[in-house]
Amino acid sequence: MAQTIYTEDSIRSLDWREHIRMRPGMYIGKLGDGSSPDDGIYILVKEVIDNSIDEYFMGHGKNIEITITDHKVQVRDYGRGIPLGKVIDCVAKINTGGKYDSKAFQKSVGLNGVGTKAVNALASYFRVESYREGKCKAAEFEKGELVKDQRISATDESDGTKMIFVPDNSVFRNFHFRPEFLEKQMWNYVYLNAGLTIHFNGQRFYSKNGLLDLLAHRTEEEDLRYPIIHLKGEDIELALTHGNQYGEEYYSFVNGQYTTQGGTHLAALREAIVKTLREFYKKEFDAADIRGSVIGALSLRVQEPVFESQTKTKLGSINLGPDGPAIRTYINDFVKKELDNYLHKNQATADALLKRILQSERERKEIAGVKKLANQRAKKASVHNKKLRDCRVHYNDEKHDRRYESTLFITEGDSASGSITKARDVETQAVFSLRGKPLNVYSLTKKIVYENEEFNLLQHALNIEDGLEGLHYNNVVVATDADVDGMHIRLLLLTFFLQFFPDLVRNGHLYILETPLFRMRNKKETIYCYSEEEKQSAIARLGRNPEITRFKGLGEISPHEFEMFIGENMRLEPVILQKDASVQKVLDYYMGKNTPERQKFIIDNLRVEKDIIAQAIAAVQARGEKETAA
Repeated sequence: MAQTIYTEDSIRSLDWREHIRMRPGMYIGKLGDGSSPDDGIYILVKEVIDNSIDEYFMGHGKNIEITITDHKVQVRDYGRGIPLGKVIDCVAKINTGGKYDSKAFQKSVGLNGVGTKAVNALASYFRVESYREGKCKAAEFEKGELVKDQRISATDESDGTKMIFVPDNSVFRNFHFRPEFLEKQMWNYVYLNAGLTIHFNGQRFYSKNGLLDLLAHRTEEEDLRYPIIHLKGEDIELALTHGNQYGEEYYSFVNGQYTTQGGTHLAALREAIVKTLREFYKKEFDAADIRGSVIGALSLRVQEPVFESQTKTKLGSINLGPDGPAIRTYINDFVKKELDNYLHKNQATADALLKRILQSERERKEIAGVKKLANQRAKKASVHNKKLRDCRVHYNDEKHDRRYESTLFITEGDSASGSITKARDVETQAVFSLRGKPLNVYSLTKKIVYENEEFNLLQHALNIEDGLEGLHYNNVVVATDADVDGMHIRLLLLTFFLQFFPDLVRNGHLYILETPLFRMRNKKETIYCYSEEEKQSAIARLGRNPEITRFKGLGEISPHEFEMFIGENMRLEPVILQKDASVQKVLDYYMGKNTPERQKFIIDNLRVEKDIIAQAIAAVQARGEKETAA
């Protein structure tokens, strides 16, 4: 083995642009193509908007205008504007900003002077404009390099800042912004900043009641056991209720940052709810019975928050200010006082809450025996079980760097699972093989999860029996054939997850694997097509008589070919619940009785499908006639 030469020449010092572009994951998490809500392109958007939000929080500018197309972002606020002499430094000089001085920006989410520099370095085009007291300063960059430094000039624009950028497609390959993720981001901003107005792509986002509106918009009133409890204190806001769903559902925020992985503040809230309700009802309820079906939202404002990564998705252990109490103590004291007072003043709510806890207790005891037996079977089966071909890296490994994805493919049949297993990356990709069609669990209780061997083994493979905290995989991918049977299996799996583990969907972990329908090739080139439109385009490119293979099932795709479809260019379609979607209503509509509404939907969409096919046939015929005439 040749020895590596290690000298002074081996030591390199990178400038800020080089470091960000070489190690983008350190600054914005995973790169991705926009199919996941935590992909880096959304972090770039957030880094820019956060500066405008901080201006509003400090009392400057009640409106923010945001325009985002497939690839371009523009954000205009009406705050104070960046001081004109420091415009370039603030977007192109690392560790530079106004947030080191807590008097200027108190309790901001971004304190390290990195955010907009990362955006600048990872953008093929970046422009900043600052307007202050009738004057404007602008500059343009390409991949962090200053290409145009405009002199300060007079302007009629109102004070504030405008930033425009285009993510670099050499870093974010084949990316596009999904409106659903962006709209959710905008709603979170206005829920956390009551009174702020955001105009996003022609739509107005506004909230009067903060977290109360958040829970009201993300739940159905008929699904709630009692009206939403809304509590506010200095630097803390809490909304809380119980629904009918399985598990717990929380939305936690620190200084406006959506902490999707929770942290010390969320752990403290869950403890405080249990402790307060045990003391209020004077009974040592099981913690799971108290928290079962909880729906809560928590927002906290602290000075100099400590997050576990630059993407700020999990809060570390800190105090509430330099001389303040620990976050755990502060939240516990707030909940104990305010929630206890509220329940004493609202007897009907206290009675309804107690009724829900007692129902959870009954349900837990009813399935206790079945659950114990099922867990024993699952543990025994795992030794010899061939249903799961696991990977080496898991999502919840403490030593695991979360920038690297772990994925579980749920497949149907031995042939498909065999192909994926041979093609997968054994470090980060696992395969779970279904036997036959899953059971339709619509309207069934969670007892069925333990009684059904397939579902019991699946929940153990995912490690989600007691919630998402132990989830083994970032991405749970349904990989079924693109035929009627495959679509049916897909629907049954979606029903299973929505019925019993809706948080898996809400937190952006569930996907559908897109695999090609056609392989088109001639002697020189092979093209894989995912739709009829792509097929027609390939025919035009390859000539009139290419070899066409229609893949009827995943088992027909060779392991060699599968490597292309589950590697870097893997296409995943996220399963997204719309902002106002009720899980129960979605399941009722698709899996309930054959309602007139669903019949009409099917008939209307069949008509659209026929129109598309007719148009495609007409286009092919027209092209053939032109070629004949030529």
